Amino acid sequence: MNFPAELKYTQEHEWIRLEGDIAVVGITDFAQGELGDIVFIEVESVSKSVAKDAVFGSVEAVKTVSDLFSPVAGEVVEFNTELNNSPELVNSDPYGAGWIIKLKPSDLGDLDSLMDVATYQAFVAH
Repeated sequence: MNFPAELKYTQEHEWIRLEGDIAVVGITDFAQGELGDIVFIEVESVSKSVAKDAVFGSVEAVKTVSDLFSPVAGEVVEFNTELNNSPELVNSDPYGAGWIIKLKPSDLGDLDSLMDVATYQAFVAH
């Protein structure tokens, strides 16, 4: 299982990475493994503001559907449209090509409440 040290993590198994003033968000390797084969990603919050911990979309796997929660407050500025035709990228490359949204955080202080890699690994007991 892969746990990149440069990311921050949520208890809902999302990850976030800052790239300048934009945050890239996806689900963790642990989460995609628990969900199984991902068949559809839905995000209807592009160009909308979301609160920290608010639902910004959903991920559908063969056996279940799970909500996606924003790790920080901000405006969703982009959805990874590659996922429309290849949702399995979330399974094969959750921290790279399988990213889900980019957002412009409204309060970088929100990052302080997220888990670092060691805390997340302990949280999922790996």
